[in-house]
Amino acid sequence: MSILIVTGMEGAQNCADVVAKQLEMDVEVAGARKQALAALRRREFDAVVVDESMAQYDPAGAEAIWEQAGLAIPLEINFALSGAARLIREIRAALNRRRREQTLARRAATAAIETELKTTVAGLLLHSQLALSGSEASSPMAEKLKVVADLAGSLRRQLSPAQEARGNTGG
Repeated sequence: MSILIVTGMEGAQNCADVVAKQLEMDVEVAGARKQALAALRRREFDAVVVDESMAQYDPAGAEAIWEQAGLAIPLEINFALSGAARLIREIRAALNRRRREQTLARRAATAAIETELKTTVAGLLLHSQLALSGSEASSPMAEKLKVVADLAGSLRRQLSPAQEARGNTGG
C-alpha cells in the first residue's frame, strides 16, 4: 500500500517519513504537479493527498492529478494548518472507509449473484421436473432430464448452506 503526498511545503519529506512509519505504508512526496503526474503514471497509489493551497492556486493542476489518480482515495489537506498527526488520522479514516465500502460492495455483489443463481437453478429444476412428469419414464430423453434435475437439485443444496452459514455469522 502506498500514498502520494503532493505539496511544495518545506519539511514535506519529514512529514512523509512520520506518516510512513505510523501507517506502515510507502509514502512518496511530489513537490509539484508534474512530479505528481509522473508518479501517478509510474504506479498506483491507495491515497493521493494534495495540499489545499496548491489546489487553490493551481485548480487545473489539482484536477489533472485527481483524474490521473485512478482508484486512489483523493484527500485535500491544508498542510499549513495540519500536522502529521492530523494527516495520519485523515488518511487512516479514509482507508478504513474505503475498506468498509469495499466489504459492503463485495457482500452486495455476492448476495446478488447468489440470488441470480438460485433463481436460475430453481427455474431449471422446475422445468426439468415438469418435462420429466410429461415424458415416458424409459425414454432416453427422460434419463437426460433426470440427470439435469439431479444436477440442479445438487446445485440448489450447495447454494443453500452458503446462505445459511452467512446468516448464522451475522451477515
